Amino acid sequence: MHIGLIGGIGPAATEFYYRGLIDRHAASGTPLDLTIAHADVREMARNLASGDRSQQAEVFAKLVRRLQAAGAQIAAVTSMGGHFCIRELEAVSPLPLLNALPVVDAAIKRREHKRVGIIGTRLVMETRLYGAITSATVIAPEGDEFEEVQANYGAMAVAGRVTDAQRCVFFGAGKRLCEKGAETVLLGGTDLILAFAGRDCGFRVLDLADVHVEAIYQKSVEQT
Repeated sequence: MHIGLIGGIGPAATEFYYRGLIDRHAASGTPLDLTIAHADVREMARNLASGDRSQQAEVFAKLVRRLQAAGAQIAAVTSMGGHFCIRELEAVSPLPLLNALPVVDAAIKRREHKRVGIIGTRLVMETRLYGAITSATVIAPEGDEFEEVQANYGAMAVAGRVTDAQRCVFFGAGKRLCEKGAETVLLGGTDLILAFAGRDCGFRVLDLADVHVEAIYQKSVEQT
């Protein structure tokens, strides 16, 4: 199946999805049929900050139409933050969407977690991933630490790289969530892979982007 990805939000997230699909297809010996359309992370950040879901859905829908014209049969948004307008996008998208939110909820249910932490963008943390998690209590950083996490995440996502100071912020926040009873910490921002990949953070994490990539891969190898 020809997969269409909305990328660019941010660059590191796009690379993570792209490499994840390449690696899975290489391991299974199956061909990858893929087109990526570039979205502007700064434009999305503005619409995210203002809560303009309809505007961002229209931006994404234009890109989905471009993916459709390139032959894509299904599309996905390569960003947990970008899912803030996923319901609005589903209403106007010319292609079916592989929505990450039900996929993530199902993954948490399979693991039988009852209490999980989450770090990511402001809205992801405030809404506990848009209220999509039904089987577990979700806790997020609070107060100054909440502001620190979201500010450092935004700076990292735009830059496409992580600093040691930013990594310390994310690791510290995750550790305190575990001290409050979280069985695992959800990496609710796709770019967090920059901070966590290859590092021992001292607690269990569930990378929501990786869960999404696996679902996209499974769809991509379906016969059409």
